Amino acid sequence: EMESKVSEGGLNVTLTIRLLMHGKEVGSIIGKKGETVKKMREESGARINISEGNCPERIVTITGPTDAIFKAFAMIAYKFEEDITNSMSNSTATSKPPVTLRLVVPASQCGSLIGKGGSKIKEIRESTGAQVQVAGDMLPNSTERAVTISGTPDAIIQCVKQICVVMLESPPKGATIPYRPKPASTPVIFAGGQAYTIQGQYAIPHPDQLTKLHQLAMQQTPFTPLGQTTPAFPVLTVAGKQRSSVVLPLQAVITMSPCICPGLDASPPASTHELTIPNDLIGCIIGRQGTKINEIRQMSGAQIKIANATEGSSERQITITGTPANISLAQYLINARLTSEVTGMGAL
Repeated sequence: EMESKVSEGGLNVTLTIRLLMHGKEVGSIIGKKGETVKKMREESGARINISEGNCPERIVTITGPTDAIFKAFAMIAYKFEEDITNSMSNSTATSKPPVTLRLVVPASQCGSLIGKGGSKIKEIRESTGAQVQVAGDMLPNSTERAVTISGTPDAIIQCVKQICVVMLESPPKGATIPYRPKPASTPVIFAGGQAYTIQGQYAIPHPDQLTKLHQLAMQQTPFTPLGQTTPAFPVLTVAGKQRSSVVLPLQAVITMSPCICPGLDASPPASTHELTIPNDLIGCIIGRQGTKINEIRQMSGAQIKIANATEGSSERQITITGTPANISLAQYLINARLTSEVTGMGAL
């Protein structure tokens, strides 16, 4: 009955389903010279878009009438099964692992998917034979959750159909902040106040933005002695020697110190990053008559927009636009403001 409900209205119901995939899985979907994804698009009639970037994870967006979406899903599930079969021919494993897909679903729809006391998700598991798990936590910097489906390709297709019915019957509530995978960071070297990125055996001088970021970090981050746990990104420093902006052989790198800089391309495209900040801390970021936020805009070179307060919400949204280096620096400066505010409050 459920399936007929979807396929009857199928031609005039357009849906968008987002999948989270690892790089290897994306490679399999794209195929040599993009042939596999081209074939999938043509045969299913669905739009299939793959997010950009050298990220360990990528988002695959499938849009179209429901029947086109099911065809695209079937093709993806069978492709993954083919990959598993091929990988097994070279291994000693005897039991065949299931095909696994990860959907990205707005958190506001997950309640309907789970059902009262888990009744809906239990019904989907039992009627399709697929395993379905809804992640407890939202994906970083988003209002979406991962829904993992595993089983045979046929079980997965039936399962996706039932999930689509739930999503059509219970649209998302409020605004959804989509999950955007983070780019893989390249190691960065700092020597004599100059930033370098590693390419093969050499360290190439880096644009000023990162150097500025490193200098700020040196001024503001409490550094941990080596051998103890260190903050976010490890960054290599050439000990004790001032170096000019020349290409350094990697052997010159001696000690390691932490910093907050991911490596970036020389002329990266502009992108957008979203943060949510509690209402009671927004004042320390804006400053008196906007002085602090203007300072952060100038120092980072990023565009920063702070959303108006919404009724009933205890948080405000901040949208940062610019190159990855601008965004990194803006995030760092915002976090530095928050940290000083919180530690300052704690000291009182």
